[in-house]
Amino acid sequence: MEKVVFSCIFFGQRVGISSFAKENYYLMKKILLLPLIGLSTAIYAQMKYPETRKVEQIDVYHGVQVSDPYRWLEDDRSPETEKWVKAQNALTQKHLDQIPFRTSFLKRLQEVYNYPKYSAPTEKGGWNYFYKNDGLQNQYVLYRQKGETVEKVLDPNTLSKDGTTGLAQFVLNKAGSYAAYALTHGGSDWQTVYLMDMKNLQTMGDTLKWVKVSGLAWEGDGFYYSRYPQPEGSALAAVNENHQVWYHRLGTSQDQDILIYENKEEPRRFHYLYTSEDEDLAFLSISDRGKGLKGNALYYKRKGEKNFSPIIAEVGNSSYSVVYSEGDELIIQTNDQAPNDKLLSYNLQSKAWKEMVPERKEPMVSVSTAGRKLFVAYLKDVTTRVERLNLQGQLEEVVQLPGVGTAGGFQGKKTDEEVFYYFTSFTNPSTTYIYNLKTGKSTRYRKPEVKFDPEAFVTEQVFYVSKDGTKVPMFITYKKGTPKNGKNPTLLYGYGGFNVTLQPAFSAMLIPFLEEGGVYAQANIRGGGEYGESWHEQGTKLKKQNVYDDFIAAAEYLIQNKFCDNEHLALRGASNGGLLVGAVVNQRPDLAKVAIPEVGVMDMLRFHKFTIGWNWVADYGSADNPEEFKAIYAYSPMHNIREGVNYPATLITTADHDDRVVPAHSFKYAATLQEKAGKSSKNPLLIRVETQSGHGSSNTQKMLELTADIYGFIFYHTGVQPFTK
Repeated sequence: MEKVVFSCIFFGQRVGISSFAKENYYLMKKILLLPLIGLSTAIYAQMKYPETRKVEQIDVYHGVQVSDPYRWLEDDRSPETEKWVKAQNALTQKHLDQIPFRTSFLKRLQEVYNYPKYSAPTEKGGWNYFYKNDGLQNQYVLYRQKGETVEKVLDPNTLSKDGTTGLAQFVLNKAGSYAAYALTHGGSDWQTVYLMDMKNLQTMGDTLKWVKVSGLAWEGDGFYYSRYPQPEGSALAAVNENHQVWYHRLGTSQDQDILIYENKEEPRRFHYLYTSEDEDLAFLSISDRGKGLKGNALYYKRKGEKNFSPIIAEVGNSSYSVVYSEGDELIIQTNDQAPNDKLLSYNLQSKAWKEMVPERKEPMVSVSTAGRKLFVAYLKDVTTRVERLNLQGQLEEVVQLPGVGTAGGFQGKKTDEEVFYYFTSFTNPSTTYIYNLKTGKSTRYRKPEVKFDPEAFVTEQVFYVSKDGTKVPMFITYKKGTPKNGKNPTLLYGYGGFNVTLQPAFSAMLIPFLEEGGVYAQANIRGGGEYGESWHEQGTKLKKQNVYDDFIAAAEYLIQNKFCDNEHLALRGASNGGLLVGAVVNQRPDLAKVAIPEVGVMDMLRFHKFTIGWNWVADYGSADNPEEFKAIYAYSPMHNIREGVNYPATLITTADHDDRVVPAHSFKYAATLQEKAGKSSKNPLLIRVETQSGHGSSNTQKMLELTADIYGFIFYHTGVQPFTK
């Protein structure tokens, strides 16, 4: 069992040379680029954007009239919208095609990403199951291994010609004899569930549709899952309501499934069910984030029972998740009167609560179990610390991790004597280890062979001061010997929302950027979970401006410390991070040379009117609330674009199958940005709309192409010529 969190987006270097040589190298680079810079500036000034029709659409919010002239772009099925997208993509592609080194970035990305990648294994029924990507496969392939025997279980690459069908879930029953698995198509969040007989690895006839925000929780000869009724209108944009829990029995059709739970009076709630390891208990988590509530109610029922009994009867602002059960005894992780989380025990018979592991200064970010032990992970300044406890909550050992970075896993059965975990950092590829519960020793199980030298790079963690005096951490990674002369192309990345923590993690996608002299900075701004719920809360609703102040302060730190200047800084963020970039460039259009807002929430007045957008009210607030409207309207990216101002070179990205943050956000933002700032901006204001893709790239090739476009765009507009060696 594991903690369940539903959020907005959630439902991610060479040898040195002498100082004298460096100075001459950068001088020559600057001189060589002067003709390129001059030519590109002239082109930007002459850029003509596609015409976007305006309509008379005025909405009134608490007495304030708000114009929405591009409302028609919300219709994702309209031929006019399709024509607009084609025109915008053509303009963007024409601009990207003139960047001479974009193909070099793509080639190098393909080289560094082309290595075998493995997940940590999971044991069931005598087999170890694991995912593997040979290198450039569009989707990971599921395998299983017993001794020397390795079998391919499921290869999603064979399920669609364009490689955009993905394996979202694969869950085995207790015996390991059957599996329920879910596929996604074209990047959409909708899942279709199928069954597999593990004796012959054949897919059975069962097919379940319209599954979303769901686990697959086995009990007996079937499993529980959550779904919505078939949507009316656009399946990719219509609001999702009436989340239901169903039980499916093996070998039956979906119309024979048994409805387990729904609440038509509260249609904008999530209902998520998970079962205990022995399948004797089913736990129902109910959240109501559309009303601004951050927590959940928690119910249970025993195997064979029809009705649920409450553990926590009402949804509030505290979260509760069962992490272990033994008979009537439960261990529950909660932030009730403990912003950094704690562990409580609860008895189903006596209803008695007892504190097992109290809250402490470091946030408790995860609790997993194996071999009847608890593995509790804490964050210390954004890096992982793991402790092994007994079932009474007493410390047995601090797990000795391979270094300072990010670790996870430690999930197994009650009978296990060993458990797998992974460790990674910015310069250490994710490596799998086996932890022995008897000896407390870790042994490396599998290390990826990546063609790069980690010793050629350095990561430093700094703490800078935000506008209100808050100390904020930031990781900065760059090639050793990079001069602090203010001229390095620097990519500042942030998120700042939904209690999401940006921890150190290796990405081969960063290697080409760093190799060519780029600096990567990851700011751990408020709104995330880096320092627990209080850190998160300081970046929500009426306090959301703290997030933007933190990001601006991060940029100013990089500039003041000569990593870059305003002409060499790029801002990047995705989803809630796309909102971050959009808000910051409105407030400080002079701050950076390049802005990359990806799949962003750009219309803050209407986000709750599409798919599961209502779920984000707990973080953002809602325009339906007078006080929250005032705060939201003050920073909403689409509504605060400034006329007569020179904006950064902007590459907005979205995708046609993004049904989490619908592309209408980016469409309307791009149209407004081009209308209001197109004439005054010397830099291009472009949108890139991917096809057959969703809230993230739907396959490897699309991910590589998008990254190459972004890196090429950043280097081109910061005036730095890569691949000169």
